[in-house]
Amino acid sequence: MRRLITVLTIIALNLIVGGCSEQESKEDIPGWIDRDRLQNVASEPGSWLTGGRDFGETHFSPLTKINDKNANQLGFAWQYFTDTHRGLEATPIFVDGVLYFTGNWGIVFAVDGKTGEEIWTFDPEVPGKWARNACCDIVSRGVAVWQGRVYAASLDGRLFALDAANGEVIWQVDTFPDRTTPYAITGAPRIAGDKVVIGNGGAEYGVRGYVTAYDLESGTQAWRFYTVPGDPRKPFEHPELEMASKTWDPDSRWDIGGGGTAWDSMVYDPELNLLYVGTGNGSPWVQTERSPGGGDNLFLSSILAINPDSGRLVWHYQTTPGDNWDYTATQPIILTELNIDGKRRKILMQAPKNGFFYVLDRVTGELLSAEKYAAVTWASHVDMATGKPQILPQAIYDEEPKFILPSPAGAHNWQPMAYNPNTGLVYVPAMNDPALFEKRENFTFIKGINNQGAHFTEGTITSEIGEFDAADAGGFIVAWDPVKAAPVWKRKLGDFIFHGGILTTAGNLVIQARDDGLLVVYAADTGQVLHQIQTGSSIVAAPLAYIIDGQQYIAVLAGYGGGPFGYFPVGSAVEKYGNEGRLIAFKLGGGDVPLPEELPPLDPIPEPPALTASQEMLDMGEALFVKACGECHWNINGGYPDLRRMSVEVHHAFKDIVLHGQREVQGMAGFSDILSEEQVEAIHSHLIRLSHDAYREQQQEK
Repeated sequence: MRRLITVLTIIALNLIVGGCSEQESKEDIPGWIDRDRLQNVASEPGSWLTGGRDFGETHFSPLTKINDKNANQLGFAWQYFTDTHRGLEATPIFVDGVLYFTGNWGIVFAVDGKTGEEIWTFDPEVPGKWARNACCDIVSRGVAVWQGRVYAASLDGRLFALDAANGEVIWQVDTFPDRTTPYAITGAPRIAGDKVVIGNGGAEYGVRGYVTAYDLESGTQAWRFYTVPGDPRKPFEHPELEMASKTWDPDSRWDIGGGGTAWDSMVYDPELNLLYVGTGNGSPWVQTERSPGGGDNLFLSSILAINPDSGRLVWHYQTTPGDNWDYTATQPIILTELNIDGKRRKILMQAPKNGFFYVLDRVTGELLSAEKYAAVTWASHVDMATGKPQILPQAIYDEEPKFILPSPAGAHNWQPMAYNPNTGLVYVPAMNDPALFEKRENFTFIKGINNQGAHFTEGTITSEIGEFDAADAGGFIVAWDPVKAAPVWKRKLGDFIFHGGILTTAGNLVIQARDDGLLVVYAADTGQVLHQIQTGSSIVAAPLAYIIDGQQYIAVLAGYGGGPFGYFPVGSAVEKYGNEGRLIAFKLGGGDVPLPEELPPLDPIPEPPALTASQEMLDMGEALFVKACGECHWNINGGYPDLRRMSVEVHHAFKDIVLHGQREVQGMAGFSDILSEEQVEAIHSHLIRLSHDAYREQQQEK
């Protein structure tokens, strides 16, 4: 049950006593972060003021009370339950004793960092039907806290300014151009000067990417930057799009939108007054369907440097020209300074999906290095003269299916990486996941459901992969030297690929949680495992570190989901214990984490109804299921129902559930605006066939 807004009476600090100085007033206001405080974050090492702690989003804590000498004493401090059972991806912001973070749908929480007691919650009350527009769960990656306000975005595209003291709405604005386009927001807002900036997602569903800046005080729109040019026969919204249009076929599928959504990474540099934005994949994935004449297709899969005052582009760099594989550049961006070739450079680092680790001069956009941090078979290398990857024949799947690395899940997905200035290393939660890419025949666009134009499956590795060793498949941490452009150490994380984001600290620690429920502490310099804690929850979020009353804490949100897979991996904690969302805090001298009760065994698959559909109907149902349902319902044990296990009652109600949203309140939206009754019947018939196959196997095993 979603929580109502609750307010502790002790949080009346926003009522400033008259006659106080301006500085005293600011100090008394809950959630007061400004430019001076953030630029001087080194003076308060116990705070965590942005999603990545500092302006550079490094996910590095200078705290040393917990270190490589005593990390084995780390244990449970407290936990806070979010009343959710879906993916939790945010890294909380910690300021003046309070943790601010988001859960599902964009619900905002404020929690006491010492005790875990709730201070307030805010529920934007998103209609359940909006879950249909979220490709990868109803997740949210956090908030921005600034000058006594908490800025947060809801899944259905509203941006809120909340009072940090009590969660009351100061203003809200609709960030979507219209409510019929299948956009969604899962990313966190960013503060850039006197603006708050937000992007969106939904590329595969038929949208055109953009980012929008709003005035911090009033919520008035300041500017909007589109990442795809749109039909060149129509006026361009801003001058950069005319240049970008020359990299697209004039007869591209403009009706589909093009993609390029900025659904995650944005970082602001206050010194240069530049906002860096990572953009997403093309839509559909297959370029010959999207832009038949080819071209680089700007600004897909790119890093954009935008002046936040004017909304104008300063420079851009494209990681994957003509993206054909869902290789987004929305992965976290880190800003810092490095000595490269004897020169001190202001640099930007990113490990996007395509498998190359990029170091760019953030002043000019000059490429300084681009080397493989994971297995890559789609390109041989990046040409340093042109900045473009050299594509291999193995990458082209237009004529026949091809095994390619990375998969659409990427060599690195959204989970934060971390940079430790003491070791000089970047710690990337990476993965090697070969996938069979196959172009869909007779592609048909249907607005509002998955329109990849391609199909991919994880499969048996063949000789086509070349030198890739099957033993290297799965998730791993790589400690990357951005100056030498080479790995220093790697640690395998198990056969499954999807694990949590990373925290690194001045105590020579790297901390990451995994799908098996273990919170693992490594030595940052060597990768040696120092300590492991079983949490009883599969975790994908990145931890943070903070101090209250001299006590250092490590905290992480626990809740699995929000990645490229709609199921729970075999052997995961969520498969054993369920997926109850919670924020877990740890401290030195703490005890064991209270484990949830183990789940009972799954009931047998019930005998399905008779299968009476024609082969033509079954084929139609299979194709529609992949496009409309398969992103969530993988039909194995997972966070979404296994539809092979439908009861007699659900079979009878199938049409009302799928067409008319009978279960919208549970997040299963209706599809009456997209699918016909005949199409829903075809999907149902396909599922009955799958149920018969599974039931037959079950009976044979008995």
